[in-house]
Amino acid sequence: MAKQIHFEIFSRRGSKGGWNLVEVKVDRDEAIGLARAMMTDDGATGVKVVKETYDDDTGDYLSLKIFEDGHNKVKTKPAQEDMPHALPCFKPDDLYSYYARKTIARLIPEYLARNKITVTELSHRADLLEKLEATGTLLQHAIQKIAVAQAASTATPVHQIMKNLNELTTKAFHRVYRDNRKGHFPDVEPGKFGLLASDLATQSDGLYVLNGAIARHLGDAVGWDEKVSRLIALMEEAPGEGPGGPLLLTAIDTIIAEILSGSAALRELIGDSDNLGAALMGLVQLFLGKVPEGGERKGLALLTRRFAKDDLPEARTAIAERIIAEFKSVKRLCPESLIDEFKMLRQIANSVVLGVGKYLSHEDLVAAFTLRSKRLVTHETLGEHLADAATPDEKLERLLFVEENIIGVENKRELATFVIPIVTAAAFDNHFHSPKTPVLARLQRLAALNARVRGCNFQEAQKTEIADLLDRIACDVEARSKLFESIDAKTASHVEKAAIVLRLFTAGTFSEPRLSAKARELIIGYLSRPGFLTGYMTLTAKPGADAPDANAVIAELMQTLEKIGISQETGLKSIAA
Repeated sequence: MAKQIHFEIFSRRGSKGGWNLVEVKVDRDEAIGLARAMMTDDGATGVKVVKETYDDDTGDYLSLKIFEDGHNKVKTKPAQEDMPHALPCFKPDDLYSYYARKTIARLIPEYLARNKITVTELSHRADLLEKLEATGTLLQHAIQKIAVAQAASTATPVHQIMKNLNELTTKAFHRVYRDNRKGHFPDVEPGKFGLLASDLATQSDGLYVLNGAIARHLGDAVGWDEKVSRLIALMEEAPGEGPGGPLLLTAIDTIIAEILSGSAALRELIGDSDNLGAALMGLVQLFLGKVPEGGERKGLALLTRRFAKDDLPEARTAIAERIIAEFKSVKRLCPESLIDEFKMLRQIANSVVLGVGKYLSHEDLVAAFTLRSKRLVTHETLGEHLADAATPDEKLERLLFVEENIIGVENKRELATFVIPIVTAAAFDNHFHSPKTPVLARLQRLAALNARVRGCNFQEAQKTEIADLLDRIACDVEARSKLFESIDAKTASHVEKAAIVLRLFTAGTFSEPRLSAKARELIIGYLSRPGFLTGYMTLTAKPGADAPDANAVIAELMQTLEKIGISQETGLKSIAA
């Protein structure tokens, strides 16, 4: 059984603040050390570290709180499971509530995945409950874990909670056994579930009986896809009027949501994927109501059509929660290539943003993307990304590529701290002063990098600093090569000189702001020389054609000047006849 472990660090601010996920580490000591530091340096009122163990066989996480500290912390033992505290259960019906079912699914995920059943099926079928009881320690271990979690927030001893839960569980099991013997759960043929739902809608235990009938209907289904197909087919039977329709649709929606909450079911429905990125993209397509690539299964196709119609709200919410959970996980989207990782991140982001709304909040999505981006802006990850870069400018380009594909102000700020040392290094300066590369090619490369930096989302001070460094190098390259001097000395015609500088400008040769400003000054100087307009019209005239219209030539020239940052007013004032 393959296991992957990471440690999630949470912080809390204020006396009533909730827990916020701050960082994820793969090293236990490093995670605890960071949590301790946050208590002293970050002003947190509480911190905790949760160990998350990922099981490849089931695709689910098992959580264990290993550290907690704070001014108003809950007194718990370090080895206690950090599970969501289930609402207190006083009667068997409480075990069928939403939160109880979520807790049960988290307590015994392997059992559910191995038997290909949902919590609703388990809790309504006597044969499955008997099988669970026969496992021996599994049921007792699950009760013990939830008892420990509840004891952490109450004054009741663990053994007393365990006794109460055992009694409650026994009553719930015996209720199902008794109802099964009495035939309380009917065997219903397809086509008659609508009538059953209408009959049960006014009864106090109507949903309980209907779920039992549906569970029996799914009993001989082969695999998750067939179960989904059968459930979707039952939706067609929902009565259009009366309370029977909502009752049947709610029951179906709940069971499908339970199916989609488990990784094992999702893996079978969507199919195996090469990596987490491909699997996550399949989830996003399903959430948007599009059949995932390679998803030709009947149940999956029916499900996506229902999602496209905005049916099954609870099931869609389950998919949305799974998407967010996978984004927050420590697993890489594309472990083999960081370039592919960023491309996949951008692809998923562009797709999933279309689904933001009542099932998927913008805030949750941004927080998940920001957290995943944070894990990519580290010395280890970026070092791997830059390792095979042949030249310093390629390193800079790769970091700018990273900037385009991550989000989060703090992540951008952190990334800029990797950029500045590269640009200020002697190797970067030497690379652009090497005569092995033509001067125009070097200037164009610097101008392109300069433009990308000015258009990026680094903090303004960092962006200005990096762009200024590139511009200074470009000015130095031009000065050493005497590019402008050579153009000025090349020909006696000011018109030709202006045309050359204009062509270089439009070819992206000059960085901003100083080198471009110097080039603009040269052009304005050439424009103001006597005879420029006459000479420019002669230069633009085509052999054998009529003389060009002066107004048209001036208008075209003004458009060109505006593109390079010289206003029409300045151009008209400067141009000489």
